[in-house]
Amino acid sequence: MQAYLVGGAVRDELLGLEVKDRDWVVVGATPDEMLAKGFKQVGADFPVFLHPGTREEYALARTERKQGRGYHGFTVYSAPDVTLEQDLKRRDLTINAIAKTEGGDLVDPFQGQADLADRKLRHVSEAFAEDPLRILRTARFAARFRPLGFTVCDQTMALMQNMVDAGEVNHLVPERVWQEIQRALHEQAPEAFFEVLRDCGALGVLIPELDPSEVFSLAMETLRCIHTQPDTSSEERFAALLSPLDEQAAIARAKVLKAPNDCQNLARLATAFIPKVQEMNSRNPEGESLLDRLDHADFWRRPGRFAQLLNVLECALPDSRNSLKLLRTASDAATGVDPKTLLTHGYKGKALGEAIRTERLKRIADAVTPPSH
Repeated sequence: MQAYLVGGAVRDELLGLEVKDRDWVVVGATPDEMLAKGFKQVGADFPVFLHPGTREEYALARTERKQGRGYHGFTVYSAPDVTLEQDLKRRDLTINAIAKTEGGDLVDPFQGQADLADRKLRHVSEAFAEDPLRILRTARFAARFRPLGFTVCDQTMALMQNMVDAGEVNHLVPERVWQEIQRALHEQAPEAFFEVLRDCGALGVLIPELDPSEVFSLAMETLRCIHTQPDTSSEERFAALLSPLDEQAAIARAKVLKAPNDCQNLARLATAFIPKVQEMNSRNPEGESLLDRLDHADFWRRPGRFAQLLNVLECALPDSRNSLKLLRTASDAATGVDPKTLLTHGYKGKALGEAIRTERLKRIADAVTPPSH
């Protein structure tokens, strides 16, 4: 038996990037032999083992044969007679199909090193077309490596277009689509992910509301803006992505994608607030209107989400900075109202709620009313 370092660890090492995870493929071994050496089996669908010392993953060399539609329905064959080249051939991209021996020699049967040098994302074989999830993975690698100059080669783009035309993308389950979208939102150039999906036709299947060119341009501008801010969350990035949509369209698409509730809620709130901000009069602000917006955002219970909302709106509405500044000023002013203090003055029940609102409104008005001359 012989073990080879494979996949991302080899690729990133050759690119001079930090290697985070190291995966191995083992040729010429059986599960019993791995167990006898102290490895712990963890793979349910095919034999994957954890090294007894490093806890790194060691998978037995395998081949796959397509049996159905989508990314399910693969028959996996793993046995000592499966060669390293056969295992590498089932991988998605040539840059991920380079292996390294324990002695440091590279095994590169599909010219992955040449594609690394040429900055090309290229499919290993026609078997790529058997798994539509590879379209999303290729788009995600485009988002990760765009700063290094990587692009999808023409042949792979044409193959992905054929896969979309054949209806393969329709068989992807929402959970896996969301998983790839969420990862892509945090890559080095997240807009590249959606550009690749648009260019191969997959965006029109997965998020058709973003497909029109004007909507797509606005979404990418907002996404690029939010990406440049430090430590932005998945919720903010997803809300930025859907920000050009109207509220109902955003709610429906977020639900279809099965995005987490926090992502769905911020996207809903952002798309609801965009027209509200656009209709604000920043020169003559009304305290009542500002307070209503804070109520709508549930600012009192969710101040953290309100801060996220303002971050998204500042990127989605660059021409409304004055109105957003007013909202921020109003929220700061109204935060100082302490219900406990009002309780000590005898307010309770409905009267307490009215007293809180009156005090908040007074503080907002004092904070945003222009000084008279």
